[in-house]
Amino acid sequence: MAQTDSKVLVLGALAGVAGISLAVVCYRGLRSKRRVSWPGYYQNGTNDPGSGLMLVDGPVLPRGQAEVLERLEALIQCVSELKEEMKALKTALPALPDQVREELKGHSEARRVGAQHRTAAARRKRAAGAASSPEGQSSEDAESEGGYMTALTDSEDEEQSDEEQTPDKLSILLDRIDRLRQGGESDKRESLSVLLEQRDEFGQNSEFLWRLTRAYCDVHDVSTTLEEKKTHAENGKAVGEEAITVNPKCAESHQWYAIMCGIMAEYDSIQNKIKNGYIFKDHLDKAIELKPQDPLSYYLLGRWCYAVAQLSWIERKVAATLFGEPPSATVEDALKNFLKVEEIHPAYSKLNYVFLAKCYKALGQSEKARKMCEAASTMNTVSKEDEEAQKELDLLFPTV
Repeated sequence: MAQTDSKVLVLGALAGVAGISLAVVCYRGLRSKRRVSWPGYYQNGTNDPGSGLMLVDGPVLPRGQAEVLERLEALIQCVSELKEEMKALKTALPALPDQVREELKGHSEARRVGAQHRTAAARRKRAAGAASSPEGQSSEDAESEGGYMTALTDSEDEEQSDEEQTPDKLSILLDRIDRLRQGGESDKRESLSVLLEQRDEFGQNSEFLWRLTRAYCDVHDVSTTLEEKKTHAENGKAVGEEAITVNPKCAESHQWYAIMCGIMAEYDSIQNKIKNGYIFKDHLDKAIELKPQDPLSYYLLGRWCYAVAQLSWIERKVAATLFGEPPSATVEDALKNFLKVEEIHPAYSKLNYVFLAKCYKALGQSEKARKMCEAASTMNTVSKEDEEAQKELDLLFPTV
């Protein structure tokens, strides 16, 4: 509640009290004039806080007049008590909104829910009181309760704003991370550093975790030493697995976990390499199921199919011995996935054109293979992936 509203409320209440006080003064003046004709009563001159009137021996008043005096005496007592209450209200009310806000800000989420329930109950009480106020509730009480409710509602609005700040803060962070990823090596390292600093706060959010997995992958690619690369690959795979656990329905979590499994194949034993190959395929399939229009997943699946199609006889036997059934895929499967990439996102990447050319060459379609090489040549070399594509293109182009 604003300070101005508090003052208006107090002044209104005091005006009501002043009116009642004026009525009492008038009553006392009238009573003093009529006291001579009421011999059975006189004014109590002591400091007794009780009744201001005392019954003495004398003629008995008519019954109707006695009842009126009793009611007026009760009214005087109520007004006296009301004055004291209004003094206390005048002192406490200006600080009430701030006290309510401070108390509510310190509550936990569970207490916030409790406050909301209490607010609903208070509103129902207020509504019931408003319905009965003409008979059983004074205007001062109704206004005071209304002022409290306004202050409580304002406090709850602030709480809701605080609760909305967390997702807003996360969105700002994720936007920053996505922008940093478009930069160079220093930006990628900064991205990983920023994410690690915020992990305690957002570590249970899948959108945060799959970006952390991606950041480990990016820094792995720009690292120079084998030890550093392996460390980032291991950490990235662990975070990717955590992201899937937090939200199994997040396509990007499955996608980047698959990528980290593929990277870890470079540092594992033969058995683990083959195992990671199966995991890679399973999670790519899941990513495509959850997000069927993501070209990256089809590109990665095309690379997997192409690699499996190139496995030697001995490699297939090893896989069959270790896992009972070797992975199965053909060049046609790979081509289908690379073409799907172009369908979703034309000119998706230089490497996608290169692998299209490889597939067409393996299938004996030289003219199509040459067209893909020409398309790849028109694309600029920007990233390390583009540099890899250009090296393969330089070897492939003369042979098609």
